[in-house]
Amino acid sequence: MDVIVSLMPYMLHLVVLYISVAVIYLVYKYKYSNGKGPNLPPGKKGLPYIGETLDYVLASRWGTPEKFVTDRTTKYSPLVFRTSLLGEDMAIFCGAAGNKFLFSGQNKYVTSWWPYSIKKALMDPSSVDNSSKEESTKLRAYLPPFLKPESLQHYIPVMDMMAKEHIDQHWSPYDQVQVFPLSKKYTFALACRLFMSVEDPDEIEKFAKPFALATAGLISVPIDLPGTTFNRSVKAGRLIRQELLALITKKKNELLETGKTVASDLVESMLLDGMNEVEIGNKIVGFFIASHDTTSTAITFIVSYLADYPDIYNRVYEEQMDILRSKGPGEPLKWEDLQKMKYTWCVTCETMRLAPPANGAFREAMTDFTYAGYTIPKGWKAFWTVHSTNKNPNYFPDPENFDPSRFEGNGPPPYAFVPFGGGPRMCPGKEYARLEILAFIHNLITKFKWEKVNPNEKISYIPSPIPDEGLPIKLQAA
Repeated sequence: MDVIVSLMPYMLHLVVLYISVAVIYLVYKYKYSNGKGPNLPPGKKGLPYIGETLDYVLASRWGTPEKFVTDRTTKYSPLVFRTSLLGEDMAIFCGAAGNKFLFSGQNKYVTSWWPYSIKKALMDPSSVDNSSKEESTKLRAYLPPFLKPESLQHYIPVMDMMAKEHIDQHWSPYDQVQVFPLSKKYTFALACRLFMSVEDPDEIEKFAKPFALATAGLISVPIDLPGTTFNRSVKAGRLIRQELLALITKKKNELLETGKTVASDLVESMLLDGMNEVEIGNKIVGFFIASHDTTSTAITFIVSYLADYPDIYNRVYEEQMDILRSKGPGEPLKWEDLQKMKYTWCVTCETMRLAPPANGAFREAMTDFTYAGYTIPKGWKAFWTVHSTNKNPNYFPDPENFDPSRFEGNGPPPYAFVPFGGGPRMCPGKEYARLEILAFIHNLITKFKWEKVNPNEKISYIPSPIPDEGLPIKLQAA
């Protein structure tokens, strides 16, 4: 009896809490059922907290991320639908019209937003609470000088040289190679060279291993418990920041000792501009995400599709051989050479359509606004996705067919093909990625022919497409 009496206050609190939650729920339900609330996009929120994140992740792991979108556009609306991803209420904008609205509505209706899982895994803890708009603005402020045409032209001989060295070391000695890990090795080494002047293979590897773990958990259920993908991602991100901090501090001391005033890489540029080490570390991680994972994915699937379509391989080969024949022995590629690689770029675009390196990007509603007759409340998150257009027959007839000619002439309809986004937030590294991809394909196809070891290899999206076996191919001289 005494025990029951002692528990009475707690039981009373539980009863009050239960009644309060029930009343709030009934008021909420009554309000919206009587038309007094906003006309939200159709859809469902899924499970508490995790929403439909597991559905999205599973569709991606099964190699059909577009199914998550098409199932809901068919059931709810082809223009916009509601869901809950990564613990957030979210409106998924679909089609070319949805892309155009979000791109043109930047800083008017929507602003940049990064999921907590990305910020927690990759950014210094002191910066996690900073607004995504603030971090994104800082990130872009340091890119334009680095990505100016005159700067990019200086990188082309480096890209060409590093592609040659990489192929000679990691491809030429073997009859069979795995394309995906090797393409990641090349793009990561190039980023280390251009961003941080790091060339030592052992030092590059110190960054590469944890970086792979960190990116694997970026779009995952943000449950930070031992053994989860997100937990491994957070730990790897911490290790990356430690290594970066040591490198940045070393560079800072060298600048102070030498009195150097002209930067030789991106890190030095930011140091000379007065940024602190933590800020620089955050930015460099962002640059690696944008420049490394996406380009290595594109290279991998270009190689894959060229193996599937001999006629297309031959056209790319002839285009690249014409350029090679026009050059003297040992003469590196230059800007004008890459402008001639028009058909190779069409093949690249068609590859990115069918195997998109990036799924889309997030935004946050700055105010209540209406789209397609539905209200998107302030604070809701928005997402544009390539999976609503890339295989949509309204934009790409016979969408499963690999046809680079789609990108000849005027190309696809506006806003239907947006691998680099659009509007004010278009990826500023688009031209960097183009040059990096073309320089590598030039060196590869002028040296080798190849065939797949497993033509039916499974593809998973984590979050970019990844061949489960690393795309093993057999090599022979071109």
